[in-house]
Amino acid sequence: MNNNQFFILVLICSFTHVVRSGYEVLKHKKLLIPGKFYFAIIFTNMAVLWISWFALCSQDIYKIHYAEVYHYFGILLALMGGLLFFTALLTIKTLESYDGDLITKGIYSKIRHPMYLGFICWLIGFPVYFGALFSFFLSLLFIVNVLFWRSLEEIELEKRFPSYQHYKKTTLF
Repeated sequence: MNNNQFFILVLICSFTHVVRSGYEVLKHKKLLIPGKFYFAIIFTNMAVLWISWFALCSQDIYKIHYAEVYHYFGILLALMGGLLFFTALLTIKTLESYDGDLITKGIYSKIRHPMYLGFICWLIGFPVYFGALFSFFLSLLFIVNVLFWRSLEEIELEKRFPSYQHYKKTTLF
């Protein structure tokens, strides 16, 4: 892969993060009401984000070479992220517009935001696995973005569920 293709992947990844953040802000300000149309757009955006992230990490032009054990750690972290994400998805049974009670069972009895934590594990795990130095530093910016999404969701959950403050004290992340 040449430098131009690599930086196009950087732009695609960055753009998809900006789109998702814009969506979260609009949703938080009640300027956008989540529905099937917006879900389709954001789902597609997130698919492009993760495909481009995997490609970016695997094709990173700035490689770091280290002991093989770190590669195993990276793939383990990425797989753990996937497990967290899909366990949360099976528990909550939706990706958007949940209208029920506060979910405090299953993985949610221990971790408030397992999907976001799964994303963070992917963001760190793939660059470590591929020895992708530029992607690793980019993942730090993207993690800040995921934490921003989480903070907006926390605000909404605190408004919606009176018991949320107690729940926050008894769970991680």
